[in-house]
Amino acid sequence: MDEDRFNIELRKFLKEVGVTSQREIERVARDGLVSGNTLKLRMTLTAENAPLQHTVERTIALEGDADPNP
Repeated sequence: MDEDRFNIELRKFLKEVGVTSQREIERVARDGLVSGNTLKLRMTLTAENAPLQHTVERTIALEGDADPNP
């Protein structure tokens, strides 16, 4: 495995995931499609050809200064 090439491709993938996910999250918040004052997010990363399943969860406050993740 070429470590440099792998890291470049991985960074490209993560950048695409980050940018497109942020756009979609902002869209639902901006368009008023969220019930309540918090947005409960879950991102699950899987791979078709490897035993990979990684989940990240976060609740984001849409109004006020309260941190929903103390």
